[in-house]
Amino acid sequence: MFSFAPRRLISPAEALPGRDKRIFDIPDRHAVLGTVLEPPFPADLETIYFGMGCFWGAERKFWQTPGVYSTAVGYQGGYTENPTYDEVCTGRTGHTEAVQVVFDPAQVSITKILSTFWENHDPTQGFRQGNDVGTQYRSAIYTTNAVQDELVADSKTRYQAALKAHGHRDITTEIDTLADAGVFYFAEAYHQQYLHKVPNGYCGMGGTGVSCPVGLLD
Repeated sequence: MFSFAPRRLISPAEALPGRDKRIFDIPDRHAVLGTVLEPPFPADLETIYFGMGCFWGAERKFWQTPGVYSTAVGYQGGYTENPTYDEVCTGRTGHTEAVQVVFDPAQVSITKILSTFWENHDPTQGFRQGNDVGTQYRSAIYTTNAVQDELVADSKTRYQAALKAHGHRDITTEIDTLADAGVFYFAEAYHQQYLHKVPNGYCGMGGTGVSCPVGLLD
């Protein structure tokens, strides 16, 4: 993954033009969970989207979480329509590598999902995650309902306090609603559940070692 894309977010006017339709196929089913990758999903499920650096390792963290119905990787928070991986890696689409997490709130709480997010990457690094450098590796949360908005904001406040107590910097995570962040564009088929297909493949996941206190709300 080790990209060296620009370390500043582009403006819409600088974005690559994109295209009207996706130019590649994605799998019908999740390679691990056996569930669908694309909506519609059962009505009692919720969806939230995360950027945590390289999406290969991030996706695995969530499909391993009990109560998660489906995961998929893609590109979000940018301007170029239906981008490809190569385009995203130039930094000229504005997207971050993202994971779509579909979960059953009757089986796993949103606070557990948020703890998984905060604890499994370093949300203070800006436009990078470890050795992966570029705006496409920025930390992000894109919410889909008002309850998520409230709990995400609260979790950030709590985790920032915990990080500060351990000498870490300010959180740089981009937080927005799905409506404002824009479409989640699915990544190419080979990226989906990559670390299931390639168990020894690259995984850049690494947290700060600081536990997230949001689980105390459960």
